[in-house]
Amino acid sequence: MNSRFKVGDYVTRKKYNNDIVFKIKSINKDLIILSGVDVRLYADAYINDLVLTSISKKKEEVSTLRSLDVDKYFYIPGRVLHIDADKNYLEKCKEYYETQKVKYYGYIFKEKDFKDKVNDLIQKHKPEIVVITGHDAYYKNDKYKNSKYFIDTVKQIRDKYSNVIIIAGACQSDYEGLIKAGSTFASSPSHINIHALDPAIIATYIALTSKDKTIDLIEMLSKTKYGSEGIGGFVINGTMRIGYPRKKE
Repeated sequence: MNSRFKVGDYVTRKKYNNDIVFKIKSINKDLIILSGVDVRLYADAYINDLVLTSISKKKEEVSTLRSLDVDKYFYIPGRVLHIDADKNYLEKCKEYYETQKVKYYGYIFKEKDFKDKVNDLIQKHKPEIVVITGHDAYYKNDKYKNSKYFIDTVKQIRDKYSNVIIIAGACQSDYEGLIKAGSTFASSPSHINIHALDPAIIATYIALTSKDKTIDLIEMLSKTKYGSEGIGGFVINGTMRIGYPRKKE
């Protein structure tokens, strides 16, 4: 085995023009298992296709989705339950929720364990929005790495909760399967990658849109990295409650 590489190293793939930075998850002789640093993708590669690289320590700039009139009104955004399979991705999403001032509950499990955990967490936190995400990949002959686990989790939720807004999937996931299972929004219509923050962006947009206002679906999807090629779903209303008057400080 080539000792140049070890678990935790950051690498790119020569075969794909070094377009995506991955972290090495495991090494099995010459075959390396990879997870995307900024995209929710699992991949594998041979040692001779990899190039060592580094990642930028610069924080991503996050724009505010909503400007609220806090002089007159008070606001209660929808609550988000975010279940992720990647600790680093969840940390990025937590920071995003906090920046946007959205209430969230974050948990980390393996994709295969999602369906056994989700309904107890919904019962505990009573969120309006549930995010089910992690890693995925699309192979030939309509085979997927983890889409089955996402689909099973969506079905598990829908068996008990009909009104929860569900955002499910990761890079290259089975979009049609997720929508048919009952997901409100899902990835990936064009079998492409999605950014680590994309599910959180969708959840936040919904959380910060008034209950009496219909989501501008095209505008919302434009806030994500790859737009409607990466995520799609249904026209719905927001989940934020708006009250008046605001208590004086």
